[in-house]
Amino acid sequence: MTKYQSLIPKHFESVIEGKNTHLLLLKNEGGMQVLLTDYGARIVSILVPDNKGDLVDVALGFDSIQSYLESDEKYHGCTAGRFANRIANGKFEINGKQFTLPQNNGKNCLHGGISGFHDKVWDRRVTYQSHVEFYYVSKDGEEGFPGNLKTMVSYTLTRNNEIIIKYHAQSDADTHINLTNHTYFNLDGEGSGDVLQQVLQINSDEVLFVDENQVPNAIVPVEGTPFDFRTPKKIVQDITENDEQLTAAKGYDHCYVNNKPISQPCATVYSKNTGIQLDVFTTEPGVQLYTANWMTGNDVGKRGNKYLPYAGFCLETQHFPDSPNQMEFPTTLLKAGESFDSETHFKFSIKK
Repeated sequence: MTKYQSLIPKHFESVIEGKNTHLLLLKNEGGMQVLLTDYGARIVSILVPDNKGDLVDVALGFDSIQSYLESDEKYHGCTAGRFANRIANGKFEINGKQFTLPQNNGKNCLHGGISGFHDKVWDRRVTYQSHVEFYYVSKDGEEGFPGNLKTMVSYTLTRNNEIIIKYHAQSDADTHINLTNHTYFNLDGEGSGDVLQQVLQINSDEVLFVDENQVPNAIVPVEGTPFDFRTPKKIVQDITENDEQLTAAKGYDHCYVNNKPISQPCATVYSKNTGIQLDVFTTEPGVQLYTANWMTGNDVGKRGNKYLPYAGFCLETQHFPDSPNQMEFPTTLLKAGESFDSETHFKFSIKK
């Protein structure tokens, strides 16, 4: 028995700003499948065999392009950019010149602005059964960012049930870039309820605390805080603690410092119900844990169920929020003619 609703490719065929959209399928010999769309270069479904051999869709999302366009939550599965996460006051300087961006998250510019990479139809140039590449050219001044930025995002599904995401970008002017994948995961299956009983480990000693505007203002040891996931624990264990960081965000929405090489997982999540384990590997210096705190139930997912708070979790591998304005953070400055390259792996397995 399968625990997912089959998607209809025709429902993903649309035209947005003169460009056609599609539903794309990657699959491997073990039966795992990844469905994507060129709208937002995003993941729509991740079908993983559980401990009974049934396919479980572990990615939140919708069953049509129209549903993505009409949803409250715009970032399901997408490639977030030009700058994932927040830039304070929608401003930064490069070489003494100030650039102003849309403020679409309070005073902040979030995920590249009102019409960021999530809202674009990407070109698809190469597709194999287990590999697809998406391309997008962001023009100089788009959402306030300088430089014509050529970006490539590729997804490869390996025989070991691993999704490898690679990012590559070049600009003709100095600019800031921070790319991530914004999939909401639920290892019990999307639409099956909340993720609070799933067991999470984050291999990090430090987390970025934030101010009232969700902008980082300190790097803090996780020792003795509700943010300590170095030993695996259920997501629910400390999420309701009387902690001003958790209270302001209604849960976890914080970036952890990642010092692990890509050969070692920065995070691991496990569901006792399905036996499915997710390991995350990355070249990025940070990983943002977000527990879907602000979902309202207005969005209805692929199985016809409402997405309520904590319906999924994100592990967004990235540079630190507000890096353009905080010189002590690893730089997000991409100089003209140089290359931005980043890699993240989502590896699925059955915990023995």
